[in-house]
This record gives sequence, structure tokens and C-alpha cells, in this order.
Amino acid sequence: MDKELELQYRVHAALDVVEEKCQPISKATPESKELYLGMLYSTETHKIYGFVTNTKIKFVIVVDSGNIALRENEVRAMFRNLHMLYTDAVCNPFYAPGEPLASKKFDRAVQKIMGGNA
Repeated sequence: MDKELELQYRVHAALDVVEEKCQPISKATPESKELYLGMLYSTETHKIYGFVTNTKIKFVIVVDSGNIALRENEVRAMFRNLHMLYTDAVCNPFYAPGEPLASKKFDRAVQKIMGGNA
């Protein structure tokens, strides 16, 4: 199977896990305030982590399983930074809700965050 296609399949499988984790257990249980979902999916080659905002925007980070130097708190920090960047980008008065983010500034900032971990 093509590596890119396989990775897309894994990310889609991880999104199913995100949906499961976002389902409230019962109506009496208040929703969790934890935005970081932790590791969603792991294979021999990749680990997939997830994060969901209060407005149900989903972020997924895929890292190489061989990257043993990456700690859980570093992944959390990456998600927090991505969330702040996303919030800044969609708060731009020239951004049309529902449209793809076409911001070079946003792209550069994401590359900078992921640069040491990509």
C-alpha cells in the first residue's frame, strides 16, 4: 500500500477514536474539560495524538515511533501552540469561516512548531 494512503487511513482511524472519546458517557456526567486526548493510535512506524477544542475542532499530530525523545508534555505543548495559532488565524477579520486557512504566516508558524518534531 502507498505510504501516503496508509498514513491517511491511520489518521482516519484515529479520528474514529477521537469521536469515541468525545462522546459523553451519560447525560449526568459533565463534559470533560481536558482538550488533550493523548495517543489515539500507534503502529510500528507512527504514533498519532489528538486534541479537540471546545468548539469541536480536531487537531491530529503524527510522529515517528522511532522518536523516543518526544515526551507527552512536549506533545501537549505542541497542541497548545497549534491551538493558539489556529485561534489567531480564524480571528483574522479577513478569514471567512468554513474556508481553508490560506495564511503563509500560519503555515510558517506551524512548520516552526513541528520543525524539531516532524
